[in-house]
Amino acid sequence: MKMKLGKQEMQMLAYLQMRRRQTVKTGELTDPLQLSREQERELFRRMARGGLIARVRPGFYLVPARLPLGGAWTPDETLALNTLIGDQKGRYQICGPNAFNRYGFDDQIPNRVYAYNNRISGDRTIGVIELTLIKVADRRLGETEEMQTAEGQTAVYGSRVRTLVDAVYDWSRFNSLPRGYAWIRGELAAGRVGAAELVDVALRYGDKGTIRRIGALLEIQGVETGLLQKLEKTLDPSTGLIPWIPTKPKRGKINRRWGVVLNNGA
Repeated sequence: MKMKLGKQEMQMLAYLQMRRRQTVKTGELTDPLQLSREQERELFRRMARGGLIARVRPGFYLVPARLPLGGAWTPDETLALNTLIGDQKGRYQICGPNAFNRYGFDDQIPNRVYAYNNRISGDRTIGVIELTLIKVADRRLGETEEMQTAEGQTAVYGSRVRTLVDAVYDWSRFNSLPRGYAWIRGELAAGRVGAAELVDVALRYGDKGTIRRIGALLEIQGVETGLLQKLEKTLDPSTGLIPWIPTKPKRGKINRRWGVVLNNGA
């Protein structure tokens, strides 16, 4: 960790902060700071190694808005995510464990940020922020809520109902079944989510397996026939069966209407 700023580091931070810049690219400091390309590259390397700036991608860095106390700095989660996806002119929404925690479904605080987006796939690290980016088609982005951070950034989350659907749709990635069924039951019982909006979001953002599992759950919950039929008419006739809990053996009572093996006695 670099604790003392040298002359070039001070000049760089002062120049960018005076212009209210939070990002910088290679080549942008050679003229104003009278540096050669090699001197600029070495300056960026020193600053990044010392924890004074954060590398977003090769040649593109985040810098602190103010001189960091103690000589070390890292962006927060929202700034890191907004900068990375914004650089790609993409869209994102925070999902999975982060959204489960936000809406009170799970009290575990994730040590990384999970986000659906339409540009990047894989893990990234910006400063100390770890990101898991899940690339999806544009049509799978939507049904979101925005949250303003204390630093003035806007974080985009999947909505409460979208998060419940994602818990069923992306169960293998988030390890969210059968917990997701309990979350849905609880949200319906508390009136925080309605059956009609759950059906609509499942139809827009789920797949056939999602629709079958949510249909079986809503039937068990005694939801009105019209909503069940809305789900049912999107399914093709099939003799194939899927398990209610995908991680358990496919043994148990069979719900023929939805083609689901109720392998936990639900």
